Amino acid sequence: MNKQKEQERAELHKTIWHIANDLRGSVDGWDFKSYVLGILFYRFISENLTSYLNEDERRTGNLDLLKVMR
Repeated sequence: MNKQKEQERAELHKTIWHIANDLRGSVDGWDFKSYVLGILFYRFISENLTSYLNEDERRTGNLDLLKVMR
């Protein structure tokens, strides 16, 4: 059973690697990686800032901003 999971994981890794290569096309791997990591970091920051602002607005009772942000 464990060997089957390892084979499935290896096949999944291989498939994901091929998809990533197809997506990036002729772009250098490092440039593509930097671009994707930058987008993920931006999303992380945006979600955390939104959560922080929403929590602050809930705490202060100002629900008008929450309606606009949805």
